[in-house]
This record gives sequence, structure tokens and C-alpha cells, in this order.
Amino acid sequence: MLGHPNVYIIAEAGVNHNGSVELAKELIDAAAHAGADAVKFQSFKTENMITRRTPKAAYQKRTTDAMESQFDMIKKLELDEHSHIILHDYCRKKRIQFLSTPHDCKSMEFLLRRLHLPLIKISSGDITNAPLLLRAAQSGKPVILSTGMSTLSEVELALGVLAFGYLNNREKPLPQAFQKAFVSEEGQTILKEKIVLLHCTTEYPTSFDEVHLRAIKTMRSAFNLPVGYSDHTTGIAIATAVVALGASVIEKHFTMNRQLPGPDHRASLEPQELQVMITAIRQVELSLGSTLKIPTYSELKNKNITRKSLVASRIIKKGESFSEQNLAVKRPGTGISPYYYWEWIGKKAKKDYAKDEILKP
Repeated sequence: MLGHPNVYIIAEAGVNHNGSVELAKELIDAAAHAGADAVKFQSFKTENMITRRTPKAAYQKRTTDAMESQFDMIKKLELDEHSHIILHDYCRKKRIQFLSTPHDCKSMEFLLRRLHLPLIKISSGDITNAPLLLRAAQSGKPVILSTGMSTLSEVELALGVLAFGYLNNREKPLPQAFQKAFVSEEGQTILKEKIVLLHCTTEYPTSFDEVHLRAIKTMRSAFNLPVGYSDHTTGIAIATAVVALGASVIEKHFTMNRQLPGPDHRASLEPQELQVMITAIRQVELSLGSTLKIPTYSELKNKNITRKSLVASRIIKKGESFSEQNLAVKRPGTGISPYYYWEWIGKKAKKDYAKDEILKP
């Protein structure tokens, strides 16, 4: 992630496996085939993250049984530890990084101690979950932190908890100590080494007028940290465009089929679309190139062909004055640049010129 030479692309499988290990394997195959750097799932014990009376979000009511509780919906999408191990091993076989977002501290411990994940992804919903943030930082692992539904001040509070945890601070974990860690030189240094923020709009799908990509620049300026983007819009346009804004990480939901039952399928890409998106991202990041405005190697061979020179528009006799009536500007550009057109008006020809002959100094 940090130090990765290219945009780090996370194919977000999330809960689009519908609780099936076999469907999850298909998602891994699709992500690997599309060229993603990582495929990410979600790790949770339903009883540890949701009360039984938690209502569904509006988008979940639109895509699943509106009378079903969020608890019952999520319970069907839970993967047990054995399933995680199977999928983790399958990712290794397919040469794609397995990632997962923990939604409770017990799941975090499993990902860290059993699967030894190289980084932790924290969801937007847990940006105020200080115990989870603290444990992630205490692991010493890099953290990707989504910032949907957040203000800059809330992002700063979360970064304070992370800084405190990374510094192995022995103080009691209280807001004052978090803030002290955040503003310290050591805290700022460790955050730059460990953290990537993701701009995000927590709505599925996100309407284009609520994306606000310019907030990426705002966060980068405010925190001096790398900022990526977690995309919940339809299609691939926004995830591709954000590369030009310097996004270091891009996360995008995908599914094997948008018509499958479940809360997130309709706001996800299908495998072929995921592949097109990743190809487009790689093309855009390659095209960013250098900050220098100079001709490229490929342009140089076209320069003299496409530029123009001063030429005789008709026969010009030696000693005749050049004028607007006998000068023209035409290809190729191997002669005198038309930039000097007015300097030649009134000069006398030192030789005879045929029509279309390029002027000589």
C-alpha cells in the first residue's frame, strides 16, 4: 500500500458472497483475472456488531426484505473463521492479496493473529470506534481508513487515536491523550508512515452530485497524508477520474451478478466491468507522466511534418521584396518559422524562388 509504485486497487467483494465460500472463490477468481492488487471481504460476528433491534438502512430496505431486521440480514452474510482461512489460502494460490475489514475487536484479533494480514482496513462506520482504532494501531500494521459520513474534525479525532496506539503510549486512552499524540512530532511522523485516508460517500449507490472529489485535495492538505477513494457510484467513470487527482488507493465493490439477492449487489460492478475499470485506471496513471512540458520522443519525429514554414506563394525573382502577396505559411516545418513572418515582409529576395519553395535565411 504505502510505497506501492502504482495506484493500489482493492476489489471489494464485501458481503457479495452471500455467505457462500464457493461464491467467494468465484469473486477471488474474478478479482485476480481483472488485475486487482487485493480482494477484500468483511469480518464480523453479527452478535458483536449489531443489536437485534438495529433497523436497516434505506438502501438495504430497497434491495432486501424491508421487514427483515439488519441483524437477520447480516447474520446470513457472516463467514466463520474456517471460511476465512480457506479464502485466505485460495488468494495466495491465485496470487492476489486477501484483505478484510473487521467490524469488531474479536474479528480484528483473528485477522491479525491467525491470518497475519499486512494491513487493516477500517470502515467509515467505525471511524468513531476508538477501541477498534486503538487495537489496529497497536498492531503496528498500516491502516486504510474510510471517512464516509465524517467531518474533518472527526477524521482528526480518529487519527489521534491511531497516533496514540502506534506510539504505544502508556497513558490512559482518553481524548486529551489522543489529541496530544496527534499534534506531537512523533505522532505526525508515524501517521505519515502508516495511514492512508479514503474519501467516501456512504450511500449505495452514490449519486454523482454527492461525490465531491475536491474533498480529496482538502483532506490531503489538512492532514498531509495520502488520500484514496472508496467508490460507491455506478459505473467506472469516477473511480477512473480520481486517479488524475492523485488517489493512492481505489476501492470498488464488485459482484458476480447484480441481480443476486443481497444489500450491495446492485451498487457493484460485474467482473467484466471491474476489468475495464482496472485497465482504465492503469492507462490513466500511466498517462499522468511527467510534470515537464516538453516534446516527447514520439512527438519529435512529427514536429517538422506538422509545423509550417515560410514559403513562396508564387514565383519570386531575386531582388523582389517579400510581401503578404507572395509569402505563404505551409508545411513542412523544416524552414523559417512563421513566427518571424512580419520580419520578412519588406526584405528583398537573395535568389529566385519557385512557387511553394521554402525560404532560405
